[in-house]
Amino acid sequence: MIPPRATFPEGFVFGAATAAYQIEGARFGGAGPSHWDTFAATPGNVVRAEDGSTACDHYHRWAEDLDLVKAAGFDAYRFSTSWARVMPDGVTVNPAGLDFYDRLVDGMGERGLRPFLTLYHWDLPAALADLGGWRNRDTCARFADFAETVLQRIGDRVETVATINEPWCVAWLSHFFGAHAPGLRDIRAAARAMHHILLAHGLAMERMRGMGQKNLGIVLNFDHATPASDSPADLAAAARQDAIFNRWFIEAITQHSYPPEALEGLAPHLPAGWQDDMPLIGQPIDWLGGNYYTRHIHAAAPGTPWPATREMPGPLPKTQMGWEIYPQGLQGFLTRLSRDHVGDLPIYVTENGMANADLPDLPDAARTSFIAGHFGAAQAAIAAGCNLKGFFYWSLLDNYEWAEGYEKRFGLVHVDFDSLARTPKASYHALARALARN
Repeated sequence: MIPPRATFPEGFVFGAATAAYQIEGARFGGAGPSHWDTFAATPGNVVRAEDGSTACDHYHRWAEDLDLVKAAGFDAYRFSTSWARVMPDGVTVNPAGLDFYDRLVDGMGERGLRPFLTLYHWDLPAALADLGGWRNRDTCARFADFAETVLQRIGDRVETVATINEPWCVAWLSHFFGAHAPGLRDIRAAARAMHHILLAHGLAMERMRGMGQKNLGIVLNFDHATPASDSPADLAAAARQDAIFNRWFIEAITQHSYPPEALEGLAPHLPAGWQDDMPLIGQPIDWLGGNYYTRHIHAAAPGTPWPATREMPGPLPKTQMGWEIYPQGLQGFLTRLSRDHVGDLPIYVTENGMANADLPDLPDAARTSFIAGHFGAAQAAIAAGCNLKGFFYWSLLDNYEWAEGYEKRFGLVHVDFDSLARTPKASYHALARALARN
């Protein structure tokens, strides 16, 4: 059974999360092309070459979707603004784009939902990608302009603002592994993106502070890095991956430095003078968002280029994404963050969920069990002293799952991608019962 609301601290925030490109429909409302549109249009990048042009048509169905958030008993809704919608060329404002987010935030207020805004969830305008995207330092300044433009319009009604969602995905997954837009496999590009995405965060924080905006943070993704064995080589491999995935971004913000295990491979490729940016990157945040899905098992890969590691399969049950179900990892990273990095700073679980090949009339027991296990892990972290303030399930809707197209279903609500009909799943109803107030 999912632990009920009453078993969490008073005032704990429960929410559902989505992202603009995954649900809105990129062809509506004057949005310009993003690098995800061009990535999806390139053969071999996305399952069935699917894209986010229609997605869930949240652009027109947002009121219905917010009604679903309210009916489940959630307190808050985490959403993102599309840079390509607000500024189709990355610079020039599209009034219709701002009007949409104005309506959306007002709709949350009308339903008593607290708006948790993420400014950037990966839809970089294609015009900026043409200029080098996150490899180009100038993109960081353009992002600060975007942040100011959005918050001038809706900043008075949002409860929190996150600058960027999952910088590791924006930089490493996309520029080193090539699995996401822009699809590069180049360590120099990755190193520059790893630094510039943090510089963009810092410049936007500075700009928003100057505007008087409150409750500013960032959303980082974390996993549990497990060595394949106790051998020194495998332990070192896991430590390198932990440094790249889990430590790079949080240590830049909280310690003004990058971990040495990652710098050993990335330092030669970072922009000249990168050290001078660290005070700006490391300015204080008001809260931290953490996304968690799984663990990864790492082994050494001798004779291969740095980081000279390989991922090993794990023995635990897996989601539709092939990710191991490992709730203990959520408790582990939450307590680790509190102990080693942020102290008593408020933390939110901003994403946690599972993909499952389900239909609306199936029991959906796997997802319900997944939620129960991770709620329990969150409670264990609170008991251990973590200042955890809320938990957002990913995702409200089945949606466009990036390079996986529409095949992987994370939603509490089933979406028929032909009719776009929404049907709450059994896990939605189970969660609604858990969140019901006595």
